[in-house]
Amino acid sequence: MAKKQEDTTVETKKETKKAASKKPAKKTLAKADKSLDEIKKEVVAPKEIKQSSEYKLPTGKYYYATGKRKTSIARVRLYKGDGSIFVNEKPVNKYFQTKLQAELLKSPVKLTGMTDRFTITVKVSGGGTYSQADAIRHGIARALVLSDATLRHTLKQAGFLTRDPRIKERKKFGLRGARRGRQFSKR
Repeated sequence: MAKKQEDTTVETKKETKKAASKKPAKKTLAKADKSLDEIKKEVVAPKEIKQSSEYKLPTGKYYYATGKRKTSIARVRLYKGDGSIFVNEKPVNKYFQTKLQAELLKSPVKLTGMTDRFTITVKVSGGGTYSQADAIRHGIARALVLSDATLRHTLKQAGFLTRDPRIKERKKFGLRGARRGRQFSKR
């Protein structure tokens, strides 16, 4: 009896192997029968980059600088142009809701009197909106110095070239925060 059980288990193993080997063959045959048009529909086409009518990427030479504030990093490019400013492919007024933030990042250009001389494109990430505006201001000021070295003195006096070093301090082990200790309980 033990021999018969072994024989049946060997046979079932062989049958499952045959069945498993047949399944992929059927799938490949089914794929081969499809027409090229059906296969092309299944393939996902890459996303097309949509540019809004407001934003057109300037071309040509540019001055590049990075600005930082807390965890925000702004990559700024100054192209020769009409004075428009784009942040993450949006106009400044649409990206920043408050006028204070928009005016904050325009301040180095206004101070130097170059409002209509450059088209500015910015890619900014990290932090909040105020921190991003400050990082953009820092980047624009640094790029303006690269474009004209005589502007360095005026921008330095206004404090636009100084990176604001205040960042959130990390939490230390054994404490509840960066420096806050555990609350003492007498009872």
